[in-house]
Amino acid sequence: MSFPLSTPSAVPAGTLTTGPQPTLSTADGLVLRPWEDGDAPAVLAAYRDPEIRRWHTRRPASPEQVLQWFAHSRRSWQEETGASWAVTRDGAVVGRMALGGFNLDDGEAGCAYWVVPAARGAGVASGALRAVSAWALGEGRLHRLWLDHSTGNVASCRVAVKAGFGLEGTKRSAAVHDDGRHDMHLHARVRGDD
Repeated sequence: MSFPLSTPSAVPAGTLTTGPQPTLSTADGLVLRPWEDGDAPAVLAAYRDPEIRRWHTRRPASPEQVLQWFAHSRRSWQEETGASWAVTRDGAVVGRMALGGFNLDDGEAGCAYWVVPAARGAGVASGALRAVSAWALGEGRLHRLWLDHSTGNVASCRVAVKAGFGLEGTKRSAAVHDDGRHDMHLHARVRGDD
């Protein structure tokens, strides 16, 4: 059973879907756009990378599963529950950026990302995360974005901090990876953070 809120929703229902999911860009040439069915081979190739597989336990195993994931992504935007972008440079997919678990009442969402091996170390993830954050905390009207990563994923920690997501703490034994349970660092950024 759900009771009515005593306060207005931070993001009124229907706010995000007044238009299509936005395409975002960064000053250094990244373009974040909704996934297209033609991106399926690039996504499958990305999930063959050992580092992406190490940190992402939900992974597609066939072109059909990738297409189902894209369809789910489009539905999530229409239902205002999430958004996922292909991060591209010169038209090629170099990463993924996603917002999920939208809580419009409180105005928050979780972030997730990966970058293909050839694009690592060039600021792709942090640049894309900054672009999504600027949109989400601005035009998207969200108030708080969070992300978590294994305490063993030092690169992801650097991305979060570089994109302005302060470390809030450690969630003990909070996620299962292929090699067992991991403690997870929790980072967040709220509207008004520098």
